[in-house]
Amino acid sequence: MKKMIPILICMLTWKPLKTRTVLTLTLAAVLSGCGGSDSGSSDRTVVAAFYPLAFAAEQVGGAGTDVRNLTPPGVEPHDLELSGGDVRTIADADLVLYVHGFQPSLEDAIDSTSAHAIDLLGAAVTDPHLWLDPVRYASSARRIAKELGRGAGAESFVAKLRVLDGEFRQGLSHCERNEIVTSHAAFSYLARYGLRQVAITGVTPEAEPTPRDLEDVVRQVRAAGATTVFFETLVSPRLAETVAREVGAKTAVLNPIEGLTPEEVTAGEDYFSIMRENLAALRKALGCR
Repeated sequence: MKKMIPILICMLTWKPLKTRTVLTLTLAAVLSGCGGSDSGSSDRTVVAAFYPLAFAAEQVGGAGTDVRNLTPPGVEPHDLELSGGDVRTIADADLVLYVHGFQPSLEDAIDSTSAHAIDLLGAAVTDPHLWLDPVRYASSARRIAKELGRGAGAESFVAKLRVLDGEFRQGLSHCERNEIVTSHAAFSYLARYGLRQVAITGVTPEAEPTPRDLEDVVRQVRAAGATTVFFETLVSPRLAETVAREVGAKTAVLNPIEGLTPEEVTAGEDYFSIMRENLAALRKALGCR
């Protein structure tokens, strides 16, 4: 009904004009004025918990979808603290995208409102970093598109993810090693490409390993003959550097893409460019041909 009001006003204020030329010019102006009030509005507002969910929504939503990322660049999503304004934004959104267990404070906010929210992780899945698997990420994109009533909007994005999956399959098919030593357990989905993760900490990067845990990781790294210990951009590299020193290995970045740094935003990086940087880092560390 709200969208009908400007049209009715325009119809009521239009007056017949005597000449065809003036009528044409005036009618064009009237139509432009009537359409202008709604042309910049958004059909749907989507609130995304953090970067990869926001990126997928932007890719499939198209024009008329306003996507708001709750986690600013440079902030580790696990550390997100919601303001009162954030909670109001969640309550007012048409759709809220989140991953179960990743940000408990967000789930509390969703439970306290009547927000229409979908968990993209699904039941019985322990690793929330689903976007690191292009195939699973594609399924999530299709689900987002369906929720937004943009079923066909996901296909271009899904096609790009299919190409990326092929690059990983090919790039990691002939490697000297298949164990990857990571600062936290974010990369289990790389098992799709025959890799095995040896993680220093658990799914939550802030978790501190015990001395016995570190000894066990060092033992596994030595047994695997790993030459590289991976750390990430939004978390301190201290533990990775400690393990690397202990086994005489190098360190390198393997990005879980939980968010972008301000520098990555400025450089125009996105999910696809960072995933391909990850592939290059993996190939170098694993001695792939």
